[in-house]
Parts: sequence; C-alpha cells; structure tokens
Amino acid sequence: MNLTYAYPRSRFEPTILVDLNAKAERERLSKAALKGFFKLVAAWKLRDEDARELLGGISNSAYYEWKKKPERTLEVDCITRISYLLGIYKALHILYGDQLADEWISLPNSNLLFGGRTPLSYLLSGGLPAMQIVRQLLDARRGGL
Repeated sequence: MNLTYAYPRSRFEPTILVDLNAKAERERLSKAALKGFFKLVAAWKLRDEDARELLGGISNSAYYEWKKKPERTLEVDCITRISYLLGIYKALHILYGDQLADEWISLPNSNLLFGGRTPLSYLLSGGLPAMQIVRQLLDARRGGL
C-alpha cells in the first residue's frame, strides 16, 4: 500500500523572491525605487541631509545626481533601505489618514521603541535594522496586534 501525503490546496501562491544580487533585477527595480523614495522625501518633508542618511550616508553630489537622473542601478543595500521605507510609508497610510501618516515620522512618539524621540531620529540612528523593526511594528499594528 503506497500512501502519499500532501498539504491541502490553498488559494494563496507562495511569493516569488526577487534575487537582488542579480544585476538585471536591480536594474529593473532601481528607477522606480528612486522615484518612490523621492516622493516619500517630499511627503515626509525630509531635509536632504536626513534623506541622504536614510539611503546609507551617500554624498551630496551623488544624492543630487540621483535626484536629477534616477536612471541608474542601485546596490542591494540601497534598494533594501528604500523597500523598508516605502513599506513604512504604505503601512502608515493604511493605519492613519494621509496628513497624520506623513507627519507621524516627525512626531515625538511615546512607544518604548522610540523613547519619546521621533521615529525619524530612531531610523537615522539605527539604520537598516531600525527600518526593519519599524516596518515590523507597523505591519503588526495593521494586523491588529
């Protein structure tokens, strides 16, 4: 007797992971990522220094060149940072009205994670790990946790 076990069918398909180590994938995503990032910068009313730091501490000249000509291939770190930030932006707009969603990043926050600081200062001081944590916090709130 041959018994085979299978998981029940699901209507959900697994997410296909994007290989950011593949240059072709980074080329495909980079322009849209930068355009989205600069829209986020405008919505959040970020200073250029803060925006540059969120991108990983790039130079003034690189920042303004990217802003002028977003047709370039970004490195994995930069695309990952932008992805987290856009996820934070989206989660805020799902949780709050547009005005509060865009102001939230600059408002003092009493959550233990922020300790009275603004979420922006937390992101700037904590870099990529802080972006991941804030994204997880907001995604958890969206899920009702």
